[in-house]
Amino acid sequence: MGDVIRLTTYVRFATADDSTVRGGVLDGDVVREYTGCLFDGPSLAGRADRLTDVVLKAPLEPRHIIGIGKNFAAEGAAKPDAPELPILFFKPQTAVIGPGEPIVAPPGVREVQFEAELAVVIGKRCRDIRPEDADSHIFGFTVANDVAVPGFFHPDGHWTIGKSFDTFCPLGPVLVTSFDYRNAGIQSRVNGAEKQNSSIERIILPIDRMIAYISRFMTLQPGDVLLTGTPAGAGAVRDGDIVECRIEGIGSLVNPVRSSMSPQP
Repeated sequence: MGDVIRLTTYVRFATADDSTVRGGVLDGDVVREYTGCLFDGPSLAGRADRLTDVVLKAPLEPRHIIGIGKNFAAEGAAKPDAPELPILFFKPQTAVIGPGEPIVAPPGVREVQFEAELAVVIGKRCRDIRPEDADSHIFGFTVANDVAVPGFFHPDGHWTIGKSFDTFCPLGPVLVTSFDYRNAGIQSRVNGAEKQNSSIERIILPIDRMIAYISRFMTLQPGDVLLTGTPAGAGAVRDGDIVECRIEGIGSLVNPVRSSMSPQP
C-alpha cells in the first residue's frame, strides 16, 4: 500500500495514449496517481507523469451541485443583509466538464452567460450544523464557471433549466485542500479582456452561513459541490470565445465556447 495522502492538491487526468481517467496528486510539475476514495484517505499508487504529458479533467465527480443566485453586491454599492430565503438551484452531474473542454450552447441559443465562482467541496457529512462548524466539513476548493442561459429561467423564479444544460459546469483545474477562502479574489477574462475582478468580501451570504443554511434542510455529503455566487461583470459569450475564470491560489479554468451547430473538434 502506498503512502496515505494528507493536505495536498488533487487533479483528475488522462493521457494521450490512455483515455482512462485517473486521480492524481500534483507535486510540482509531476502528477502522481492515487488510488482509493478521495475523501477517505487515498494512497499513492506509484505511477507518475509529467504535468505537460497529461490532459486535466474536472478534479472530481461531484455528488450534488448546489448553486446560489444573486450572492454578490456590486463594487461600491452598499452590501444588503443576507436574505432569509436565498435563491438556490441544482445543476446535474452531466453539466460537469474540465479544463479546455468546450462549453456548448444548446440548439437555437446564440449566447450563454459565464459566471466565475469559487466552488466549495464538502468532505464530511453535515446536517443542521452551525456556521462556526462549517469549516470542519469542507474538503477543499476549486474554480467553477456557472454557465447559464437566462432566457430559460422561469418567470416565476425557477432557474434550473437555464443552469442545467450539458457542459454548463466547468470545474478545475485543480482541487486544493488548503485555501484561505475568506480572502479569495475572483477574476474572469473573455478573449483576454478582463470582465470580473472582485473580492469574496462582496459576498452577501458568507460561505460558512451558506453551508449551515443548506444543511438545515438537506444532508450534505462528501463530494457535494457548492457554487458560492459570482461578482459583478459576468456576461454573454458566444461561439469562438475563450472564457478564463481565475482564483489566485487555485488557478485558471479556461474553456472555449462552441455553438451546438458548429463542427466539434
